[in-house]
Amino acid sequence: MNSLENTDRFGKFFLIITSIIVAFGVVMVYSSSYMFSKEVYGTSLHFFSRQIFFALFGIGLAFIVSKTKYQFWYKFSFHLNIVIGFLLILTFIPGLGVIAKGANRWINIGVGSLQPGEFAKYSTLMLSLFFFESYEKLDLKNRLKFAANIFFVLLLLILQPDFGTFFICALGIGFTCFISNFNRKYFYILASVGTVLSGLILIAQPYRVKRLMAFLDPWANPRGSGFQVIQSWIGFANGGFFGKGIGNSLEKLFFLPEAHNDFIFSVIGEEFGFLGVIAFVGLFMAFTHFGFRLALSLKDVIARKMVTSIVFIICVQACLNMGVVLGLLPTKGLNLPFVSYGGSSLLSNLIAIGVIFSCVSRQHTDNAQKPFFSQQ
Repeated sequence: MNSLENTDRFGKFFLIITSIIVAFGVVMVYSSSYMFSKEVYGTSLHFFSRQIFFALFGIGLAFIVSKTKYQFWYKFSFHLNIVIGFLLILTFIPGLGVIAKGANRWINIGVGSLQPGEFAKYSTLMLSLFFFESYEKLDLKNRLKFAANIFFVLLLLILQPDFGTFFICALGIGFTCFISNFNRKYFYILASVGTVLSGLILIAQPYRVKRLMAFLDPWANPRGSGFQVIQSWIGFANGGFFGKGIGNSLEKLFFLPEAHNDFIFSVIGEEFGFLGVIAFVGLFMAFTHFGFRLALSLKDVIARKMVTSIVFIICVQACLNMGVVLGLLPTKGLNLPFVSYGGSSLLSNLIAIGVIFSCVSRQHTDNAQKPFFSQQ
């Protein structure tokens, strides 16, 4: 089986699995939110209808992006990251920025809100890949310019504050550095410095220390900082082996905060049980497997690294979210990709899938050109 056939095969599997996860996410948003939606908005369809719109709109954007040349997103990643940085600045402007839970993470766009941090995950990923791949070719001035662009966006995420998104961006930067041609000695130095700085940022704010203490012993404050994790555990316990059945979760009935968002995995555990959780985790494992196999089937080195990086960042966030919901990691405020409610998250992830298939399209284009050039 040749490379193009492998690309087609892995691409189809990857697309099918992604579609299943997105569709399942829409269903779970309705299941986990209909009571809360009815109580707050007077209709059980508020979150469900919006999630369907985001999914359809995101699929349309992904299709359009898949028809573009991936080199566009790669070469203009510097400018793209500047745009995202500008949007992050807008979150701090009174009247335009939306403050929720003490954080400036959203922009009021009239019909809803936009969270630029969700798009920053991919803009910093693209830019860092370009930066590390081109590092040896850049002069000192351009190296400083690229580094400043990346770190400025990271700084804005810290100031919002949005440590969860900052952490994902930092992991993405580290991963692109690792798979690039960047000097290994400099990589280890950068990784060490980044780890120390991330640790200092983590303990710099009292609320983050409080979350860390709640993670270590949630029962020390079961009605306060440990409440969410304990309710999540109760949800998984209620689900047992086979689950209570879709729509029958009790924890979503105003017991579990963020049931349709960050902690939707707990509702999945309660309604589908241990078997459902294993099957759901298996979907993301398959997503990772076929995503990486798809990347390895690509001949273009940059396309291969771009697909690998995108799949990595999505799967790492999924793992972190599941770890938080299971009480294995401190709470970070990260949603479950493709599944949690949220337009910005779903749109950014689907656009990223579009970029993956723009890389796949390049493989087909190159293959189609070979016979022509071979005749010259």
